[in-house]
Amino acid sequence: MRAIDPDLAVHLAQSETTLAKCWRVIRSDGVVLGFTDHDRGLVVEGTACSPMHGLDGSEMPARLGAQVDTGEVLGVLDSAAIAEDDILLGRYDGAKVESWVVNWSAPEQRLLLRVDTIGEIVREDGVFRAELRSPQQGLNLTRGRIYQALCDAVVGDGRCGVDLENPAFRGSATVVRVDDPFRIVVSGLEGSAKGWFGFGVGLWDDGRRVGLADAVLTQQKTPEGDVLGFAAKVGEWVAVGDRLTLTAGCDRRFATCGSKFANSANFRGFPHIPGNDYVLRHPRAGDALDGRAVVR
Repeated sequence: MRAIDPDLAVHLAQSETTLAKCWRVIRSDGVVLGFTDHDRGLVVEGTACSPMHGLDGSEMPARLGAQVDTGEVLGVLDSAAIAEDDILLGRYDGAKVESWVVNWSAPEQRLLLRVDTIGEIVREDGVFRAELRSPQQGLNLTRGRIYQALCDAVVGDGRCGVDLENPAFRGSATVVRVDDPFRIVVSGLEGSAKGWFGFGVGLWDDGRRVGLADAVLTQQKTPEGDVLGFAAKVGEWVAVGDRLTLTAGCDRRFATCGSKFANSANFRGFPHIPGNDYVLRHPRAGDALDGRAVVR
């Protein structure tokens, strides 16, 4: 049961109320925006909620069980609040949205109704429609581990243990050419080996993608510089001179874990497990069937 502020409870019991809806949008990059459907600005949890770009929220049902509740909010795209470029860049993907009911005549009287996550965002005719997903969506994720030859840790996380702050695993680069939406040419990585930053991450230090992290798939050496291949269409958003910081990547193989990171003890896969094709093999003369590892 929610604990309602006593003064707000008294106000709700009156025949006439002065209530407004407010939303706090908390992006993954730490930026917090506030909106309200009231005609004046309100402050909620230290966030100024602007009425000029207020949102129109639909009703969201509350269901029993683990079924995901969904709702939506509508708003006008505006460069001073929610810019279309920020939506296209993914700055609102997975953002948290707090829904509040506030007594606009006494904003300290407020109640947090729910906290949702932004799902799909649709843009049309200068208006965006954002889907709000309830916390139950977390129950729909696959949990647990599977037996596989590749490591299932993320390089640099607690299970991996590799310190990506080590200068050997970091590099600074500057864009010198954009080849296509997925490939750019950079300078500054001359001291790294081919593929050293493949399967790594590039964090943009400036430009239109500043603050965003993108997955780097490949790193090729050319006379003009290093060609980086990305999973996303970064080439549509970066320009010559933009800078990024790269962290070394891992292809999750046992050999790479040992030779590149000297981290074999923390390998989180099963390097000696046979592949799926092993069930199709037949014993052959000369096979070492003495109990040793089949895959070495």
